[in-house]
Amino acid sequence: MSTRTIKILKVLVFLAAAFPFFGFVMAAKSGNLGADPVQSLTHWTGDWTLWMLLISLGVTPVRRLSPKLAWLIRFRRMLGLFAFFYATLHLLTYVLLFSGYDLAGAFDAARTGHWRVVWDNWLAVWPTVQADLVKRRFVQVGLLAYAILLALAVTSPQWVMRKMGGKPWQTLHRTVYAAGTLGVIHFWWSVKKGVERPLPVTVILVVLLLARPAYEFLKKKPVRAAAV
Repeated sequence: MSTRTIKILKVLVFLAAAFPFFGFVMAAKSGNLGADPVQSLTHWTGDWTLWMLLISLGVTPVRRLSPKLAWLIRFRRMLGLFAFFYATLHLLTYVLLFSGYDLAGAFDAARTGHWRVVWDNWLAVWPTVQADLVKRRFVQVGLLAYAILLALAVTSPQWVMRKMGGKPWQTLHRTVYAAGTLGVIHFWWSVKKGVERPLPVTVILVVLLLARPAYEFLKKKPVRAAAV
């Protein structure tokens, strides 16, 4: 595939990945977020974090289906960064909205140059956040998944990979599977018992986790047969 075609596709993939964000902004402006806007925002950011993460994880097994699909690897980094973007929005929704943080007051203070108020507002809600972190397992797991995504986003540029070296960088970036697993666990633990909303992403994640060992097994099978 030509470089020009890849560039065009990258623009299209970027717009497609950003579409949910702009769609939600438009819904917020028109007041179509339902009876509980904070809950809608939480579900939306969490869902899109997982979907973007699963799509990025799916790039490698799909491209292995045929040498002609090798160009797909050039989209994996972008999709992974979008997963991190939506994960950041998900975390900010919890920190700034669920915690009771005075977001409007902080914006007003920032506009007038009173940055101390922004920090004071954070100190006011920190005990609530801290207690939630200690008490709720799904918050702990979610933060761990976010920490992994943060590490992967920071080390995603090519120059960082060259600094780290190929093998250490590759080892670190394989933890994306751990981030996906922790994200799905976070989803299951955050919903009420009997709710099966996390089931589709769980099934897809299991398939993606099994795809790597299945590929390694099939790759070694012809070698063993030839040896016999």
